[in-house]
Amino acid sequence: MKTPRPGPSPNSPAAAAQEADIDRSDLAYRRWLSEAVAKVQADANRSADTHLLSVPLPADWGVDLYLKDESTHPTGSLKHRLARSLFLYALCNGWIRPGRPVIEASSGSTAVSEAYFARLIGVPFVAVMARGTVRAKVDLIEFQGGRCHLVDDPSEVYGTAARLARETGGHYMDQFTYAERATDWRGNNNIAESIFRQMSAERYPVPTWIVATAGTGGTSATLARYVRYAQATTGICVADPENSAFFAGWRDDDPAVTTGTASRIEGIGRQRVEPSFVPNAIDRMMRVPDAASVASVHVLERLLGRRAGASTGTGLWAAFRIISEMRESGERGSVVGLLCDPGERYVEKYYSDRWLAVQGLDITPYLERLDAFLGTGSLSGPEPIRDR
Repeated sequence: MKTPRPGPSPNSPAAAAQEADIDRSDLAYRRWLSEAVAKVQADANRSADTHLLSVPLPADWGVDLYLKDESTHPTGSLKHRLARSLFLYALCNGWIRPGRPVIEASSGSTAVSEAYFARLIGVPFVAVMARGTVRAKVDLIEFQGGRCHLVDDPSEVYGTAARLARETGGHYMDQFTYAERATDWRGNNNIAESIFRQMSAERYPVPTWIVATAGTGGTSATLARYVRYAQATTGICVADPENSAFFAGWRDDDPAVTTGTASRIEGIGRQRVEPSFVPNAIDRMMRVPDAASVASVHVLERLLGRRAGASTGTGLWAAFRIISEMRESGERGSVVGLLCDPGERYVEKYYSDRWLAVQGLDITPYLERLDAFLGTGSLSGPEPIRDR
């Protein structure tokens, strides 16, 4: 047996070299941090709950449809929840510092909401977005005090945002990586818990299906995790537009799938499978033609007197298909979708005959199918998808 070698004498230079004490505590920063977190949490107290709208369908169908109206958040979209969660996550991780900018890659709506929270806590904000983003979103970001950095190629937003963060000493928020982990999916009045609480007094209180769409994948992850945690039988369906990588990546179990063209449905559909997308938690995915998405929001305006963005239409078309299937099989129950943001942001796109013509989108056949569905409960017909 070897005799242990004696260590250095406690008072020797060698012993002193082994000891280290680095104190980086900063009471001024911690006071600022406490105030910032309190401001973000106060916003949650004011605005975390949104209305659950009942979409009028014939009662004798035995299937009820609801839309969680996320357009009523202070920044007008579902992304308000995400932005609040991302800011709390980054603040509590020590990533956001006073006076340093927050940088984000976005298709617009998340950046609008993040600009709001950046102004709330008093830090600069820069949104990196594709040049084709609707002008209304740029105006909203600037109204909140943010700055827009536009790029020609939508796939460049990630690298550009990371570079700007390095150059400025700021923080790249990176919603596409952190969306699924920043939200408290077990509860804390997240979107899933709010839906189940609001559904508790309805005819079919436990939804048969909840339909979401995917931009980061964070919302579908929160919904799916909460449903399993609550031990509910609710299925989670993700509706995906043309030219998005999510459907093919999920179908083929291949997270490396990419597409060559950006989605025309702003806010959802990505050219790559984003890191926040959690495929194994999802029960079903549905490819939705862009013309069907647009037709659906036009019909929704007739049903509710409200305009919504086309991402709402993507999910609504999928919800109508599910209801048609339930009717055909004689199944009763409820379906919940999301009203993601207001259509006023997209007047120049999805509500413009000129834009539809330039894009080669003919919504008339889908309007006819939707009219037939509302009369009979059957949404029949093929689902041709031709990615550009």
